Amino acid sequence: MSFKIKKAAVLGAGVMGATIAAHLTNAGIECYLLDIVPFELTDADKKKGLTEKSPAWRNRFADNGLAGIVKAKPAAFFTKDNAPMVKTGNFEDHLNWLAEVDWVCEVVIENLKIKQELFAKVEKIVKPTCIVSTNTSGIPIADITAKFGKGLKERFLGTHFFNPPRYMKLLEIIPGAETKKEIVDFMTTFCEENLGKGVVICKDVPNFIGNRIGVFDIANGIRLMVEKKLAVEQMDAIIGKALGRPGTALFGTLDLVGLDTGAHVMKNLYEAVPKDESRDIFIPMDFMNKMLEQKWLGNKTKQGFYKKVKDAKGKSSKLMLDYNTMEYVPTSKPRIASVSNAKKKSDDGVAVTVKMMFAANDFAGDVVREYLCNNFIYAANRVPEICDNIVGIDNAMKWGYNHQLGPFETWDAVGVKEAVEVMKQLKKTVPKKIEEMLKKGCTSFYKVENGVKSYYDFESKGYVALEENPKIILLPSLKERQKVVASNKSATLVDIGAGVVCLEFHTKMNAIDDGMIEMLDKSCDIVLKDFSGMVVANHAAQFSAGANIFKVLLACQKGDWDVLEALVAALQNTNMRMKYLEKPVVTAPAGLALGGGCEIAMHGVRCIPCGETYMGLVEVGVGVIPAGGGTKELALRCTEGLPHGVVEAGLNLQPLYAKAFENIAMAKVATSAVEAKELGLIRKTETVCMNRDQQIWEAKQMVLGLAKNHKPGRQALIPVMGENFRGIAEAVLYNMRKGNFATEYDMHVAKKVAYVLSGGECAEGTYVTEQELLDLEREAFLSLCGESRTQDRIMSMLTTGKPLRN
Repeated sequence: MSFKIKKAAVLGAGVMGATIAAHLTNAGIECYLLDIVPFELTDADKKKGLTEKSPAWRNRFADNGLAGIVKAKPAAFFTKDNAPMVKTGNFEDHLNWLAEVDWVCEVVIENLKIKQELFAKVEKIVKPTCIVSTNTSGIPIADITAKFGKGLKERFLGTHFFNPPRYMKLLEIIPGAETKKEIVDFMTTFCEENLGKGVVICKDVPNFIGNRIGVFDIANGIRLMVEKKLAVEQMDAIIGKALGRPGTALFGTLDLVGLDTGAHVMKNLYEAVPKDESRDIFIPMDFMNKMLEQKWLGNKTKQGFYKKVKDAKGKSSKLMLDYNTMEYVPTSKPRIASVSNAKKKSDDGVAVTVKMMFAANDFAGDVVREYLCNNFIYAANRVPEICDNIVGIDNAMKWGYNHQLGPFETWDAVGVKEAVEVMKQLKKTVPKKIEEMLKKGCTSFYKVENGVKSYYDFESKGYVALEENPKIILLPSLKERQKVVASNKSATLVDIGAGVVCLEFHTKMNAIDDGMIEMLDKSCDIVLKDFSGMVVANHAAQFSAGANIFKVLLACQKGDWDVLEALVAALQNTNMRMKYLEKPVVTAPAGLALGGGCEIAMHGVRCIPCGETYMGLVEVGVGVIPAGGGTKELALRCTEGLPHGVVEAGLNLQPLYAKAFENIAMAKVATSAVEAKELGLIRKTETVCMNRDQQIWEAKQMVLGLAKNHKPGRQALIPVMGENFRGIAEAVLYNMRKGNFATEYDMHVAKKVAYVLSGGECAEGTYVTEQELLDLEREAFLSLCGESRTQDRIMSMLTTGKPLRN
């Protein structure tokens, strides 16, 4: 039986259900969002003239759920234009809609009786090919499906999303005892490729993998903090980035998730795992119960482990909870030698900093050793209870809790044998399976031989090759296999097979410097001679955060105008070369693509962005304009496709150019690839890749398709408005200044943007070449760099991370 999902239904319109519905629309899937009918009319309802038959009353919960996600921050939708793809209704009037959907995902309250009663109705309506799932995080699938018929049991599974669904990579799939393998396989592929998820297959056990291991990790940290008599901020400093944890560390993460949520999962686990050797760790500590009583739940109540306050002058400061007195006290940014030393080595990778912390000879080292050893032992004891191998646990913690390394990868980083010796020193019980592993001479959980990565399997007591997904191209692996074609300190050209190369940036934040520009140009030479085409992409969190503004500032301060002009011209020329190369170049941005990074992404013959691409021409923030071809490219894109002769016939170009001007002058940043299309930074015809892991593969396929019949284009002629546009722009800027929305210098910079977009000194309806606009870009950029106020803005950005409003 073949399956497809074109339309879905989400049952339950709370925060989780509504945000799942929103993410389904991000994947292009229309969705019904249903919830219960309110219990009774309120006095306010009656004053509005609502009755029990009014759709506005009957659909209230679903309508409120949709309204909430439209306004949600961070955004649940790629674009608010997706909202009409969600149709709201209720369980009493609209359950028959389920007859036409391909997937039903239940996200109602965690109550077994309610779920069973709802599914009894659903079972009678859905078609025999409809896949049905639950988002439960704690109720066994076996209990939910106990009264199902055979057909539904075969098509039913758990699909446990992590919150928020758009941003959290982990999706746990939990098959029931009778779930067909073809359903599990289909949903795994669908969720990976269409929803961008990292899927882990779990066993039907309490809290599955992510929350079982993740909540232990948090509870372990809390108990150690109390035992060691540490402050909240001290523990967060220790169990922070040096251990591969997110910037929110332990207690910032709890504040983000909500203490009520964390405590609920802990209590649920305690009751559900009576045979767990570490069960008592899930009992919330007394001070946590007091926090719950006081409603100090974290960010949602504006105070939890941390609290932000303002003094009489409006200056913000951060307080932390003293859990002994239950009072908030000022934070002090603790200075811990081992943490500082590890921070200095952060560029060497988290494996290095974890090892440093584990070996540290201070109180932080003591904490880390006990904390990690507890985590290691607990994770090892959960195989095969919660999943069949170590890989699922590692992936769940990386994708669901934003750890850079999973527990077994972390164990490898500090040394398996070394950690076992510490466990014995701390008088902890070393899992028998680990002792057996070491006796066999297996000293790591993962190893790479001849380019093949394997993991240690406790059942077979040997290494098993990791199953490779052909759609995931890993540049580090290809480098290990000697596939580097060319390299310098800023970028590397890697052969990714089938006649295609990938240019990978690797400066800090992938900031553009002369080395990167040189490698871009050199790569074009190499591709022309030896390859079919090129992808420009990388695995870093950011595609490119823009130009190296420190080097720009140095050149300004030294008065090296010739050097700076040459650098800008080189970026312009290289971008134009990529765009019109005789072999196809496809860019694949993801994460931040700002300033010059945005300009590089815009100059491929095609662009295949990841859905989570945050793109913008933001140069005005530091007092300059986009000068790598970005201003030119927006002018071109806002006018391309106009029928021949319409400009000469008097077509008003103002609405088109006004949008381009606004995007640059206001430094707008798209919060998704779809928004980037709306801003004109990505063409609307481009495909969005939902799964970052598969983005390079998809870009490679695009290159191969283009290469079969690639004909480079010719430089375009762009119709401009000349002085008329500058007059319109100056009127808008005047009003912004009067309303105090812009400073005098903001206006000065914006006028330079308007001058370039206008085409310079020419009449309305004049056609200019791309090169003419590039020349205007470069001239405006250099003139602004020579001004002290621009240099002050660059300095402010470098020292404070914020643009100066001067």
